[in-house]
Amino acid sequence: MTGQRKRIVSVGEVMIEMARGSDGRFALGCGGDTFNTAVYLARAGLDVAYASALGDDPYSDAILALAGAEGMATDLIVRVPGRLPGLYLIETDAAGERAFYYWRDHAPARELFELGEWSRLAGSIMSARLVYFSGITLSIYSNQGLGRFLALLEMARQQGIKVAFDGNYRPRSWKGDIQRTRTVFMEALKRVDIALPTFDDEALLWGDTSPETTVERLQSFGIAEIAVKNGHNPALVAAGGVRDFVAVPDVVKPVDTTAAGDSFNAGYLAARLGGDNPAGAALAGHRLAAEVIQQRGAIIPRTSAAVH
Repeated sequence: MTGQRKRIVSVGEVMIEMARGSDGRFALGCGGDTFNTAVYLARAGLDVAYASALGDDPYSDAILALAGAEGMATDLIVRVPGRLPGLYLIETDAAGERAFYYWRDHAPARELFELGEWSRLAGSIMSARLVYFSGITLSIYSNQGLGRFLALLEMARQQGIKVAFDGNYRPRSWKGDIQRTRTVFMEALKRVDIALPTFDDEALLWGDTSPETTVERLQSFGIAEIAVKNGHNPALVAAGGVRDFVAVPDVVKPVDTTAAGDSFNAGYLAARLGGDNPAGAALAGHRLAAEVIQQRGAIIPRTSAAVH
């Protein structure tokens, strides 16, 4: 493949992040599940573009500057005059577990596939190598936006483009409407090649009783490759008729579990695109996630990231 065909396109929302440190003060940063994964994929040396919408304010400028510094293409980030990006606060308890508080209802990312430039984005996505998105991506769009995005994924797969998806279910993002959530997810799952779910999320949304149950349900949609994340427990990988439980090589005490799943996904996808088998890719995902959860914030300093 040549030119843009090599690109991974990650689709979603990046927000201003305020994370409380051990001194009680908040540090300013930015993050968002698919953006975090895109950053770690770029650090792995892959050609990555992020598709979203931002405002024309200084905070949006800072997000674009960060993306550029990370080597990520920003030509698929639309600027909307007079608008502001979303904001979220993270509170982390003594065990490293997080609570999130969001201000994002009017963020321009929600209208990405309704803006005048959406057709240009669609054309660029159709020349990608892989498209990556999440359940949070799905949660921000209107029915019209969802319809366009899902149709685009279907056309992309017909052109041989791979589609990777992390369910990343957050009930608050769906306003508690579990039936609509399931309906949208089922439509999305019909268009997925690689599923990277977290077992706790799947149990919450679907009532799955085990990672094996999650695999069986996702395989019923025809998904050929599945890696079920399960915290410090082994990940369950299913591909090519084989299932493997891949243990976390070194269980570490988390300082902040923000972006644990996002970084696992980046490690996994980078390894797979580099030629590793699914079990080896899961091991790479575990290693990167372990590095990330030992520091605060979604995006750790570049010198720390263990993606190779």
